[in-house]
Amino acid sequence: MKKHKICVIGLGYVGLPLANSLSVYHDVIGYDSNKIRIDELKNFYDRTGEISYQDLKNTKLKLISDPDKIKEINIYIITVPTPINDQKQPELTALFEASKLVGEKIKTGSIVVYESTVYPGVTEEECGPIIEMVSGLVCGKDFWLGYSPERINPGDSVHNLSQITKVVSGQNEDITGILSDIYGVINNGKIFKATSIKVAEAAKVIENTQRDINIAFVNEISMIFNNLGLSTLDILETANTKWNFLDFKPGLVGGHCIGVDPFYLAYKAQKIGVNPEIILAGRRINDNMGKFIAERVMQELEVGDKVLILGFTFKENVPDIRNTKVIDIYNALNNFGVEVNISDPKADKNEVKEVYKINLVPLTKEKKYKAIIIAVQHEEYRELSVEDLGTCLISKGLIFDLKGILRRMNNPKKIRILTF
Repeated sequence: MKKHKICVIGLGYVGLPLANSLSVYHDVIGYDSNKIRIDELKNFYDRTGEISYQDLKNTKLKLISDPDKIKEINIYIITVPTPINDQKQPELTALFEASKLVGEKIKTGSIVVYESTVYPGVTEEECGPIIEMVSGLVCGKDFWLGYSPERINPGDSVHNLSQITKVVSGQNEDITGILSDIYGVINNGKIFKATSIKVAEAAKVIENTQRDINIAFVNEISMIFNNLGLSTLDILETANTKWNFLDFKPGLVGGHCIGVDPFYLAYKAQKIGVNPEIILAGRRINDNMGKFIAERVMQELEVGDKVLILGFTFKENVPDIRNTKVIDIYNALNNFGVEVNISDPKADKNEVKEVYKINLVPLTKEKKYKAIIIAVQHEEYRELSVEDLGTCLISKGLIFDLKGILRRMNNPKKIRILTF
């Protein structure tokens, strides 16, 4: 296999593991504009938890925050965030800035690969022209584009970069073949060659959109069954005994993928005159779950009661608080006049304070609450018993177990537990 000089731009959940894996076989520069992030990585600390101290200590990856040190590169891989703005429309500023940076550095014969989630057409119709404009080179003649959507699942040790199938696509068969070789070496050749860049872009954006819609369905039925006094988790467990029933659970849908990507597809659909009814309906349902949970909790509480929420990150066993929907429960309960505290062993307390103006508290029996809400199933919470949590409750207190962690546990003191 030919050895390439690669620069991975953006060292978050996606870029860092990718750059580290590629550095085993190629000369790789990992670039991030956040100097603090680079300094932490150079000190063998990854705040995302994706790369261990020892792996960072042993990595061959060259870490930089100075764009002037990006030199002699023939493969650029862009893995920057693609969030949404306040109007829930695509926010592509970081992607375009990365494209400009590449345009300033690119040489004839280079390949630029995008991994960030976008709607179909962004790579070729929006990013390519930016590189052309800045560099003065011609796309498809002097340099080529590729798209290989990220698929790793933060905090998931099973579906990691070395285990998943990697989709690759290029402007022609030769470029696709080169990308197949580059990516294939890090996942034992589990490569799928998409027929075009737009097909790969579209496949990525529907993967999370499909999941969002499926979760929206179980969230909606959980609203129905809660009003009927039935356990949604018991019902889903029963329905799952049928071979073709899809196993989705109700809950909060936040983060930087599932809660964002559907808006990218909806935006593109509206641009071409298609009204994406199911996609946006699913988003409305999932975005309202925090309010629904708070209203359900308030049926058992009074103004002035104290509540502890366990978990603040957008999903279990990761420190990422971006677009967490736990904040919706917190805000709604506050508006109802309840005193709310939040505890989270994974989240960075300084980051939570800076972004949300919330002081995280420890889980301790020294302070008593009328209710505890288990919002995120961190491994630390799965190790707690009903009695452990009961020590943090006042007399006749209760636990709202949104994740079903306590469903099969002994409850000797008969603490009241409510689930979806």
